Amino acid sequence: MNGCFEFGWYDACAVMMRRLLETAIIEAFEAKKLDNKIKDSKGEFLQLTALIAAALSEAAWNLSRNTKQALPRLRDVGHKSAHSRRFTAQKSDIEKVQPDCRVALEEFLHLAGLV
Repeated sequence: MNGCFEFGWYDACAVMMRRLLETAIIEAFEAKKLDNKIKDSKGEFLQLTALIAAALSEAAWNLSRNTKQALPRLRDVGHKSAHSRRFTAQKSDIEKVQPDCRVALEEFLHLAGLV
């Protein structure tokens, strides 16, 4: 993610940011032994939108206001870069969500006991 940003590959950076967020949310659920809440009937982890919804409604933790506000913004830029044929992230798109990325990732990694 950081390397992509450094080299100006902003679409790739947004996709990597999205992937890191998915992983951090999953790690937090697994650390709390709640991963069954974020799996489908086949035992596969849910997609990012559903992961975010589950994280926002999880009673085992109380996410900060900043993380609650950041998650939809991070999801949107990640979704656009990963799925839109006509959107290419620019440096300004990533810079807008850098603080969101930091606060959300740090919170989920803390919940997961990784920091």
